[in-house]
Amino acid sequence: MISEALNLSTLSRSGVLNTQQQANIAIVAFGGLVILVVTATIFFTLRSVTRPLHKLREGTTIVGAGNLDFSLDVHTQDEIGDLARAFDGMTDKLKLTTVSRDKLVSSNEALQNEIIVRQQTELKVQAQLGRLNLLHQITRSIGERQDLRSIFQVVIRSLEDQLPVDFTCICLYDMAQNALEVTSVGLRSTALAQDFAMNEHTRIPIDENGLSRCVRGQLVYEADISEVPFPFPQRLARGELRALVMAPLLAESTVFGVLVVARRQAKSFSSGECEFLRQLSEHVALASNQAQLYGALQQAYDDLRQTQQSVMQQERLRALGQMASGIAHDINNAISPVALYTESLLETEKNLSPHGRNCLEVIERAIDDVAATVARMREFYRQREPQLTLAAVDANRLVQQVLDLTRARWSDMPQQRGVVIETRTELAPELPPVMGVESEIREALTNLIFNAVDAMPDGGTLTLRTRVVSRIPESVDGPDLRQVYVEVSDTGVGMSEEIRRRCLEPFFTTKGERGTGLGLAMVYGMIERHSANIEIDTSPGKGTTMRLSFLVHAFTAANAQPAPDVVIPSHLRILVVDDDPMVLRSLRDILEIDGHIVVAADGGQAGIDRFHQSLEQNEPFSLVVSDLGMPYVDGRKVAAAIKQLSPSTPIILLTGWGQRLVADGENPVHVDCVLSKPPKLRDLREALAKIFKYKLAIA
Repeated sequence: MISEALNLSTLSRSGVLNTQQQANIAIVAFGGLVILVVTATIFFTLRSVTRPLHKLREGTTIVGAGNLDFSLDVHTQDEIGDLARAFDGMTDKLKLTTVSRDKLVSSNEALQNEIIVRQQTELKVQAQLGRLNLLHQITRSIGERQDLRSIFQVVIRSLEDQLPVDFTCICLYDMAQNALEVTSVGLRSTALAQDFAMNEHTRIPIDENGLSRCVRGQLVYEADISEVPFPFPQRLARGELRALVMAPLLAESTVFGVLVVARRQAKSFSSGECEFLRQLSEHVALASNQAQLYGALQQAYDDLRQTQQSVMQQERLRALGQMASGIAHDINNAISPVALYTESLLETEKNLSPHGRNCLEVIERAIDDVAATVARMREFYRQREPQLTLAAVDANRLVQQVLDLTRARWSDMPQQRGVVIETRTELAPELPPVMGVESEIREALTNLIFNAVDAMPDGGTLTLRTRVVSRIPESVDGPDLRQVYVEVSDTGVGMSEEIRRRCLEPFFTTKGERGTGLGLAMVYGMIERHSANIEIDTSPGKGTTMRLSFLVHAFTAANAQPAPDVVIPSHLRILVVDDDPMVLRSLRDILEIDGHIVVAADGGQAGIDRFHQSLEQNEPFSLVVSDLGMPYVDGRKVAAAIKQLSPSTPIILLTGWGQRLVADGENPVHVDCVLSKPPKLRDLREALAKIFKYKLAIA
């Protein structure tokens, strides 16, 4: 029984232990399940909360960066959903009151682009205005000129200075030869023109290239001529030129010339510049056509005036003098350096050989004659004016000088044709001097010798004769008046009575196209101004004798007194203004020889700028010497500007119309003295002495 009880106890204890183990296992399993459920609940809960919060934080960052188009898109009905909807509502309200940064950046970029476009447009408008102003200046300048060369030079110089360009020239078109002839080359383009053989008068054949299109009336622009395989562009490319524009000059739908403009940089001409050159070529063509029409009209007018009576000769020649005023300016500019250097050499070079000194004296006389001729181009048949200065003239010496000056005409040129002209001189001994202007009488004798040579095409004898003739007094108690005869005789073809009667008329000639009809007219004008007489002895086939008679005045010797020496201040600081480099250099050299400090300015505006600079540097000029005729800023404007800056600074004006300005009362304001070109050393020194003596008296 005890053993059974023990077994039962053992079994009971084992059952209890098994039950406890099962209960423990069930408790552990239930606990694990609870933990798993709690963990899953916490996970899903945290996920549903943290993800919207993370998205909210990300949205806050995005909206804060300026993107108002961001949305959370949370639609839950809990507090998180309410917060998300409130956030989206806030961004919607911000859209209505705030511009997003992206739009702001986009708007700013658009505004910057518009500013750039407007700036570019403004620059284009300013450039266009500048070109229009330049076109106006050039048009106004060429409108004042009546010859093609002067018009072309103004255009070329303006393009070089204002556009600017590296090479420019104007060519005339020869339709018959199908070629261009270079007429005018810019001053700064001369060196390049020599490099590729395009100097003045060079002929350029026209092939089937840009030139052919240009002479057909088209504007031609080559952006890079190094890539154009035609002769003319390649010729320019040898001078390292790249961009080329050729503008036709059309008159009445016909091309008569081409304006050539080039630059070293490829593709350097804008469309606006090409249009400007096209418009400029039209204005140049119009001015050139007007100049040609003006010349043709003037020629027709002169031909018509030939039928008028001889009493109208003075008026006709005055019109001719006005037409020649532009030519006179160019001639005076050209001979001014020669005159100054010749006079300076004769004065300063003491070791010249007799032959060299004689040659320089001949040159000096020839220059004086040219200057006097230019000055008298408007004074044919004019009575002697008060400013005509008469001096004692030795007719015998004058005859010898004229023979030397005309030797080529009566000796060398006829001998080349196998013709011999013998010359004889019959000069009266102890011939009294006559009162007159030596250069005018010398020019008259030169014209008579030329006419005599032309009248002997097969040779003959040329005789120059002087003699004294006593004229019977009109009353018994009157003085015994004497006359000096100067005769030029030939053994040529002679003249008929009708030709003899008309030979002194201007523009009347028997030489055809070789003659101008002005030679004997100039002789007659000299006779009138000297109160002398001319006689013509001639008959067909027996030659002609032209006899000039001058009165011998009793006071001739008394008036022939040497001019007093001129004393002028030294070491003056002088500003010289001129647009001609040769005149500028010669004036500077001559004034420096006299001991002055000379500063040269090329052109009117450069002179004004240099004078203003000298005042700022406290180095004022004592004197300003300026040319009158200069482009853009002429001598009058220079004088006005300088007098405004420094009223006490004296100004000397140099001009080819100096005597005309004095005679006609046109002396410009702000100018202390007017001197004619070519200036004489003595005249220049006398002007300096007069100006500074006057200043001393004022002080």
